[in-house]
Amino acid sequence: MTTGLAPVPGRKDAADRTASRRTAGRVAFRLAVPPVSGVLRPRLLAVCLVLAAAALALFLVETAVGDISLPLTDVARSLVGAGDPATELIVHELRLPRALAGLLVGIAFGISGALLQTMTRNPLASPDMMGITQGAGAAVVTGIVLGWDGGLSTQVLGLLGALTAALLVYLLAWKKGATGYRIVLVGVGIAWICTSATDYLMARGERFQAQAALGWLVGNLNGRTWQQITPLAVTMAVLVPVALLLGRLTRTLELGDDVARGLGTRVQTVRVAVLLAAVGLVAFGTATAGPVAFVALAAPQVAQRLAGTAFPPPVGAGLTGAVMVLGSDLAARKLLTDTELPVGIVTGVLGAPVLLWLLVRANRAGSGG
Repeated sequence: MTTGLAPVPGRKDAADRTASRRTAGRVAFRLAVPPVSGVLRPRLLAVCLVLAAAALALFLVETAVGDISLPLTDVARSLVGAGDPATELIVHELRLPRALAGLLVGIAFGISGALLQTMTRNPLASPDMMGITQGAGAAVVTGIVLGWDGGLSTQVLGLLGALTAALLVYLLAWKKGATGYRIVLVGVGIAWICTSATDYLMARGERFQAQAALGWLVGNLNGRTWQQITPLAVTMAVLVPVALLLGRLTRTLELGDDVARGLGTRVQTVRVAVLLAAVGLVAFGTATAGPVAFVALAAPQVAQRLAGTAFPPPVGAGLTGAVMVLGSDLAARKLLTDTELPVGIVTGVLGAPVLLWLLVRANRAGSGG
């Protein structure tokens, strides 16, 4: 005589289906995402090295070019403290802050765009398109109109504006979770609201306030100081390692929310962490140089195609952003002999075709990105 309870078919089938989904998810993840601990992909490594060399070369040229052109050898000696006093004064006090601002802002925007595009699985997702940059801009313009701008207050206002915009986007996109598609759509609406608020503030402010706000909103590296660079450098020292650690988790989101959950990823927690890291990078970068257009959108896509990866690589995107900003600033300084263009005008001219190409590509694919 046998005793005991017979197995419940429904529970057994459900357990088998769950185990099958997890196994399939692990297999798909191994196929789509190579392990990080092993040897880096040769092409990705080569692309990063070339981009780093290009960024370094542009950084040195940016420091050497000005009303008084300096030889690159003199600039290099001044950077290590072996130059003559006059050259060191020009390099360290006048040109190095501008070059560092371009380098750091480009890296911050590139990594931020890569995180957001991977998280949402949408190549059109970037701080420019999701209202984060516009939120920071509206807050800083409010400070300019009210006389609160200058120094660390500009950084704080930019951070508060970006965080507020990101929080609104996430809350309004929430419906039993926040999917990447809804985040992008809501972000576009928030971007237009922040842009309208900025236009209203500029119309209500004094003429000199409107001129100051307009010069900042275009995106400008002219006149950067060490006081503006230091908060950005400290922020990046903290957030860039965090963003790189989040990179592997965001790759699981590329496989879909169900597969990511099957792999043990806390989808909404990862999205919030990625959003906070991206917002911090964008906020301090925007407060330093203004909303430099299209860098966060174009840099990850360019890096992805150069590296041949299935997702935008954060390191490659950051280096591509640095090359874009430094190269655009050099072009802005030399295109016209009688005036110096803001860097945002050049990045906008270069980035607009990339946006149009992405829209045409998404339309042909029959998807939202």
